Amino acid sequence: MDTGTHVLMGFALGGLATFDPAIANDPTLAHAVLIGTLVGSQAPDIDTVFKLKNNAKYIRNHRGMTHSIPALFIWTLLISVTLFYIYDTSFFHVALWTFIAVSVHVFVDIFNSYGTQALRPFSKKWVALGIINTFDPFIFIVHLAGIVLWLNGHHAGYTFLAVYVVLIGYYIIRFRQQQAIKRKLKQMFPDVEQVITVPTIKWNEWHLAVTTSNHFYVARAQNGTIDVLDIFEKCPIPDIPIIEKAKQDENLAAFLSFSPVYRWEIHEYNDHYEVRFIDLRYRSKNYYPFVAVVQLDLDLNIVSSYTGWIFSEKKLRKKLELIPS
Repeated sequence: MDTGTHVLMGFALGGLATFDPAIANDPTLAHAVLIGTLVGSQAPDIDTVFKLKNNAKYIRNHRGMTHSIPALFIWTLLISVTLFYIYDTSFFHVALWTFIAVSVHVFVDIFNSYGTQALRPFSKKWVALGIINTFDPFIFIVHLAGIVLWLNGHHAGYTFLAVYVVLIGYYIIRFRQQQAIKRKLKQMFPDVEQVITVPTIKWNEWHLAVTTSNHFYVARAQNGTIDVLDIFEKCPIPDIPIIEKAKQDENLAAFLSFSPVYRWEIHEYNDHYEVRFIDLRYRSKNYYPFVAVVQLDLDLNIVSSYTGWIFSEKKLRKKLELIPS
């Protein structure tokens, strides 16, 4: 989820914790628990700092180890010990609700198309259910409404219990929507191998990437109707020197470690080659913005590369800088 929604979830969990009489009757403990849920709801996203280094480091590390099984306990311990020494109050209650906040953060991130490596260290597989958009207006508004009711004197525990009952129902509805789309796609493409759904900010619109035995299909589901937007032949990556050399570049390696469905291109120019990999999950205005590009000279030395989100060819050329095409 986005940062704003995670913040609201931290407040909501702090309010929900007041169901515990020990917390409700102790202002100091209640304050410590609220700080714990707020910090815990943000802590896993500290890996965003890798963005300051470069996109390759960010793609490889964001929602990786910081969202793993060991991280749930490490974040809980670090935050709870700190709060225990600051507030000198019940370590158990602070640790319990901090753990819940960290776990909820990782859990809800699984439901969007980006996903997390939540199964680490047992598996580096990306777990991405593709049911909820990274920013979901309904989830945000329901949390915000709960906080407003709390600030206006309503019982925090009951208010946020109602919020989460509503949200559980919402997640079930979104799951049923996704399953209905997948059933239609399997009817359209009997040889389907993989379906990736990317929910948009709009309630009834989903981006789709479908893999069959011979093709990739990029489609859109809107109001129950599925429209195929692009069709690409499914071609195995060739085992040739230019590709093998390009794979050694950290930008392309990061892209391949993250993207589950993509197509590739090789372009030959007078003085260089260009290898491009294009993620098919994301399509915006007839353009695929998430790419990895490696440029090599005629001796197959890497001279420029880029991976990340780019929304025009002109901007991509500026990022590559060294060799215009």
